[in-house]
Amino acid sequence: MTSASKNSKRVLAVVAGSAAFALALTGCQAGGDSGGGGSESLIVGTTDKVTFLDPAGSYDNGSFAVMNQVFPFLLNSPLGTSDVEPDIAESAEYTSEDEYTVVLKSGLKFANGNDLTSSDVKFSFDRQVAIADENGPAVLLGNIDSVEAVDETTVVFHLKNGNDQTFAQILSSPAAPIVDEDVFAADAVTPDADIVAGNAFAGQYVIDSYDFNNIVAFKANPDYQGVLGAAATDSITLKYYTDASNLKLDVQEGNIDVAHRSLSATDVADLEGNDNVNVVVGPGGEIRYIVFNFDTQPFGAATPEADEAKSLAVRGAVADLINRQEISDQVYKGTYLPLYSYVPDGLTGATEVLKDLYGDGSGGPSTEAAQKRLADAGVETPVALNLQYNPDHYGESSGDEYALVKSQLEADGIFKVSLQSTEWVTYAKERTADAYPAYQLGWFPDYSDADNYLTPFFGDGNFLGNHYADAEVNDLIVAQATELDPATREGMIEEIQAKVAAQLSTVPFLQGAQIAVTGKDVTGATLDGSFKFRYGSLAKN
Repeated sequence: MTSASKNSKRVLAVVAGSAAFALALTGCQAGGDSGGGGSESLIVGTTDKVTFLDPAGSYDNGSFAVMNQVFPFLLNSPLGTSDVEPDIAESAEYTSEDEYTVVLKSGLKFANGNDLTSSDVKFSFDRQVAIADENGPAVLLGNIDSVEAVDETTVVFHLKNGNDQTFAQILSSPAAPIVDEDVFAADAVTPDADIVAGNAFAGQYVIDSYDFNNIVAFKANPDYQGVLGAAATDSITLKYYTDASNLKLDVQEGNIDVAHRSLSATDVADLEGNDNVNVVVGPGGEIRYIVFNFDTQPFGAATPEADEAKSLAVRGAVADLINRQEISDQVYKGTYLPLYSYVPDGLTGATEVLKDLYGDGSGGPSTEAAQKRLADAGVETPVALNLQYNPDHYGESSGDEYALVKSQLEADGIFKVSLQSTEWVTYAKERTADAYPAYQLGWFPDYSDADNYLTPFFGDGNFLGNHYADAEVNDLIVAQATELDPATREGMIEEIQAKVAAQLSTVPFLQGAQIAVTGKDVTGATLDGSFKFRYGSLAKN
């Protein structure tokens, strides 16, 4: 904690009308409209995995992909935009500088028949903060001082820092699904089986049957009253794959209707030439990066040879040696692009500060720079580095990606890398238990705003749990979130990136696009700046 009066455990979301991603890959839709046709069933395939259905217990794309379909939100993004509007809310607005008031629609119910009232809303946010699971999204709610249920339909959020330019988007984030207080525990993550058995859903769909990370059967919820409208397809089956090549085979053969996350770049390129499918590309906010554990990395604070200057030199040498263009070209065939800072290219405030500080100064790697950096700090080479990656959560190309990273780091004998992999369900737990000195993560944004790449990573209580903390960075993160002047805020975002780049809590190196593949008879596959893939718009002609 760096400020005595302000808690910075909060995240910034998109201000309405914020800049869209200006990448070469732009959003589009498969087919002509967003559904309709009244189709009865569809099958969606994915290699993503669920950690928990409980919003308090997971902060990953695989879990949120399911939550998006079945839980209601106070505000949400209509198809085709990243801006938010009232979802199950009738209205939502600031009623004073530090009070955000939400009025619910009347007569809301969960699928189990329980009334959905302001009491459930207060419960949903209070339990997120109380549980504060290490793999959960409670970090997004740090600006909430308290939640008040004024009457059956009125909720007031009392904020620590007024004029929060992003709070509306936070209410549509992974921390904000509204849950049934009669089914969910107030102080612990609720098991998936209890949630499904309790039929505690009020989104476009309910879960009809659930086989953890194998099959989820969704049924349209006729009582959903939100901004997304009625689901176009009555029944959706979500099928999980452990092998992306099998996912690719099934979508091209018509055994499934939609493949969404994560096909290899080679598979996508092959499918683009297949007349039986449509490849749908959306704006790319996803990033790939290496995380350093400041306690357990070489010369980390908890190691016998602890030395802050040497540990920084090790991180800097990694940044010197990463060849982003080579990884983009060889592994991802250009579907991921080189990234030289913490905020992706195309967002307001994005810089390329890592290009200036590391490698050859122009974006390329430099063994000479790495060798000098280590020698100046008194670090002998080769440096032994344990590097962990995940083979299933980020797609099968992760193996090729990290084999190439290992090769780059071992150039001229600078590092000796021990490369290991772990399945996601275990990986998510072990990475926050100091098991990995350096490891792979990817980030699929909550919203298309620069702060979403800063607060979750570098503010106090960040979800990385890698023992990084910096008072100046933390205070800047708090300040920019409530800064009303766009130019001043942009300058703050740039300053945060410069400070973090000099410390290297993480080394980001790629940013990518959203991709889905559908059968020719499927419409409504929409990939937009909200980064939420919704099944309710999918339909078969």
